[in-house]
Amino acid sequence: MGIDLVAGGRNKKTKRTAPKSDDVYLKLLVKVRPGPASFSSLVIVLAAVDLPVLGFGCVDVVMVMCSAGLQLYRFLVRRTKSNFNAVILKRLFMSKTNRPPISLRRLSKFMAGKEEKNIAVIVGTVTDDKRIQEIPAMKVTALRFTETARARILKAGGECLTFDQLALRAPLGENTILLRGPKNAREAVKHFGKAPGVPHSHTKPYVRSKGRKFERLGEGETAVDSRSKLVLFVVVAIKVVQ
Repeated sequence: MGIDLVAGGRNKKTKRTAPKSDDVYLKLLVKVRPGPASFSSLVIVLAAVDLPVLGFGCVDVVMVMCSAGLQLYRFLVRRTKSNFNAVILKRLFMSKTNRPPISLRRLSKFMAGKEEKNIAVIVGTVTDDKRIQEIPAMKVTALRFTETARARILKAGGECLTFDQLALRAPLGENTILLRGPKNAREAVKHFGKAPGVPHSHTKPYVRSKGRKFERLGEGETAVDSRSKLVLFVVVAIKVVQ
């Protein structure tokens, strides 16, 4: 007996081709429906990209694309053949879990000695870190900045850029450093792996509460380790009594 499949057969492609978020600003980066305000910006973007080799003028291309709505980073990927733009577009599609935040301390570490000529690019959030007292003057592009992180960057003489501003400054990704935060730093990741308590397991257990009557093994400690400590304590106690 056959299978009643929808026209087109089985869908074997599972990767995202568009963001699932309802954030209008994120959608504007992927697909721009040009209005009066964005028309001049699009002309500047297309002027920065070398399009005469394609046989079209910049204004002609803008007018044609405006009629249907211009997909900004899709357009840059298709016309510039830039791997940088392709990576940016792919990361704009990602879920929030796969766009981890990066702290100012980590950002300063990676930009040490490179902050004058390069722009740090993060497809995600830049957060503040009180463990670092002074930060260098950096030019940073990100989807979002926390208030304190933005204030510290600006106070140090740096710049907080958006991705449409980045497209104007570096259409091909020249003089940029693409960074991202630690993906496995989430609390949930600590609970992944072997069952807690088995030998060689460093998985954090799920505990209902903290207290005397609840599980008291430390993270990374197994029941075998606990029994070994108990046996050692008993042996020492017997020797002391003797």
